[in-house]
Amino acid sequence: MTFQEDTITIRKKEIKVKTGYMPQLDLRFFPENPRIYSMVWAEDGEVPTQEEIFNALSKSEHVRETLVPSIKANGGLIEPVLVRKNVVLEGNSRLAAFRLLYQVDPKAWVNIRVKILPDGITDSEVFSLLGEFHIVGKKDWAPFEQAGYLYRRFKLHGVPEDQLHQEVGIGKAKIQHLIRVYQYMLDKGDKNPDRWSYYDELLKGRKFDKARALYPGFDERITGMIQDGSISRAVDVRDNLSMVVKVGGNTLKKFMNGGLTFDGAVEDARLRGAGSYYVTKFSDFRKWLADDHLDAEISSVSEKEKGVLEYELSRIEKRIKQIAHKLKPSTSSN
Repeated sequence: MTFQEDTITIRKKEIKVKTGYMPQLDLRFFPENPRIYSMVWAEDGEVPTQEEIFNALSKSEHVRETLVPSIKANGGLIEPVLVRKNVVLEGNSRLAAFRLLYQVDPKAWVNIRVKILPDGITDSEVFSLLGEFHIVGKKDWAPFEQAGYLYRRFKLHGVPEDQLHQEVGIGKAKIQHLIRVYQYMLDKGDKNPDRWSYYDELLKGRKFDKARALYPGFDERITGMIQDGSISRAVDVRDNLSMVVKVGGNTLKKFMNGGLTFDGAVEDARLRGAGSYYVTKFSDFRKWLADDHLDAEISSVSEKEKGVLEYELSRIEKRIKQIAHKLKPSTSSN
């Protein structure tokens, strides 16, 4: 088959590549791809088989509902898959979609468009390239997948945080936090990407340090409640758990000793400190409204969206008047 020569840039270095077509059945999925890693890697760290990877990818909504019809309509790939030594480093979902099409019509979907990297490209350069695609560029990896990428670059490839900062354009403190949260999830045996936000809030900043100092088992208890569904939303960790910790005292003590459920502790905290809670909520809303950038952003929206905003603002104005009326001291007539 005929290939065209081209180049791509990795870390300011020009890498020669070849673009053309090859039999898609000769290609293999890349187990270390962060999306695949989060989907199918076993708890014991055993590398998933090619069949396991294909089964997982082919069941995803993105592959079946988006990629398959798009590839079929276009008669092939617009963007070639990126290959090194017959392993698809970038484009594993597209390869899975191609194979689903092949199952229906083998003759039409034998060859797939590829961009082949030189055999000598290093693992470090490969991961740098993936980071450029998915963190700096289109940013389509979920936070758990981004963190997994950074974690393996740092832990397995020995890339310093300063270099990761240069590669992906994320601040060093943020990189440290992402790696810390990912490590925590691994330590707790939780590789569910959907629960990333819970742990992100739990380990963010210092808002729970007071509770950790008083109760060394605080993180363990919250982790258990995240995993068993007692805490059902990440926003509950951010807002409601913060409120319980802030109120402290007997509310926090009973919660940590099992005398109060999470919902019970939240309600108790509201009863003890509802004023400060609601003041904070409304204060944050007021500060957001007062932001100078908001005026410019709203001015640039479409006429249709302005109409929707006007409606929403009228409803907010009405509701605020109702709340303000309830706050006025009641007067009794003689």
